[in-house]
Amino acid sequence: MGHRRLPEGIEPGPQIRYCVWEITLACDLGCKHCGSRAAKARPEELTTEECLDVVAQLAEVGCHEVSLIGGEAYLREDWDVIAKACTDAGMLCNIQTGARGLTDERIARAAAAGIRQIGLSIDGLEATHDALRGARGSWQAAVGAIERIRAHGLLPSVNSQINRLSMPELPAMARLFADHGVSWWQLQLTVPMGRAADRPHLLLQPADLLELFPLLVWIQQTIGTPNGMSLRPGNNLGYFGGFQRHLPMPGSSSLWTSCSAGKFTLGLEADGTIKGCPSLPTTSYAGGNLREDRLADVLETEHNLTFLRERTVDDLWGFCRTCEHAERCLAGCTWTSHVFFGRPGNNPYCVHRAMKHEEQGVQEVLYRVDPATGAPFDHGRFEARIEPLPDAPASVLGVPLDRVVNATVDDGPVIDLATTKARLKRVR
Repeated sequence: MGHRRLPEGIEPGPQIRYCVWEITLACDLGCKHCGSRAAKARPEELTTEECLDVVAQLAEVGCHEVSLIGGEAYLREDWDVIAKACTDAGMLCNIQTGARGLTDERIARAAAAGIRQIGLSIDGLEATHDALRGARGSWQAAVGAIERIRAHGLLPSVNSQINRLSMPELPAMARLFADHGVSWWQLQLTVPMGRAADRPHLLLQPADLLELFPLLVWIQQTIGTPNGMSLRPGNNLGYFGGFQRHLPMPGSSSLWTSCSAGKFTLGLEADGTIKGCPSLPTTSYAGGNLREDRLADVLETEHNLTFLRERTVDDLWGFCRTCEHAERCLAGCTWTSHVFFGRPGNNPYCVHRAMKHEEQGVQEVLYRVDPATGAPFDHGRFEARIEPLPDAPASVLGVPLDRVVNATVDDGPVIDLATTKARLKRVR
């Protein structure tokens, strides 16, 4: 490859700031969109002693913050021991949870371990969330946890996935979270990994971003800002097109600056597998194992981590290779590109890309051509076809726009019951 200049302002080498650590794959939910297909613990998950050594290694490489996830992190009995070791080592530590079993006793244990924030996964209003999570009562448990977390002196935040079920409910969700005093709401797009790969009708199409981004800006300006709540796009919700001024990406005041996997972020699996990002497919991106390798060595030498931070525009293909933002963006989220097409470097979930196609009167439509294998972090393969962009009234996935933006929690789902049932049937 010829052109090897790194994006402006990006220095070579790892500068790990944030680690997402799956400490167990055991889970008390059965989410229809779970990328890791969490259910039972992995064979040979790290012991407590091994986990404490991992904490020391994270501190050694300069990690600032650790998020403990699962599965469901609290189903591992020593989860708070691991958390306390992180905070004792000077790192921030939080847990991300579905909260089905997040009791007061567990919240108190989190506080005693030095955890100051608990992130709650809430993916719609009650019927939608419970359907996606595979357990009735999971929405009540998660929403109820907001006040109980605050009662223990901790900060509750919310993260949500956007898909064909949750997108029409975003304004009502925003009002719910604002009423509960949530100040941080992170959003990301559901992509075809794990169980979501088995349900292609759950996924947004690229042209849906043309409706989504104006809606998110409206939510931020009319619900978020007046109530002190910030909408934070996850790493696959972007990237250009003018919206970044109103919805800045994580760690940035304005513009996306390429995938941070293996440079600023790190993902660890419960059996010690090391990845540049927790969401990346294991088979393609595993870079060593903490039972056998030292983290500092892996970060410097393992190809599956180093190539992510050394990529240039020569590693891109398709639309992303010719985009005017190519050198800065580098095709956005590696995870999203790979789980759609089986390789990185061409990301269909980009609002700038959708806008460029709209100018030509066309849209990309994603079709699944190969199914997933059924393993954790697996994916199938899709192909993007260019089709005419149909004329349509202002709506959010077919729901009149005024009905969507004026929705309240008391209204329940803002899509009619027949439509709800039809969509649920397609994604089960």
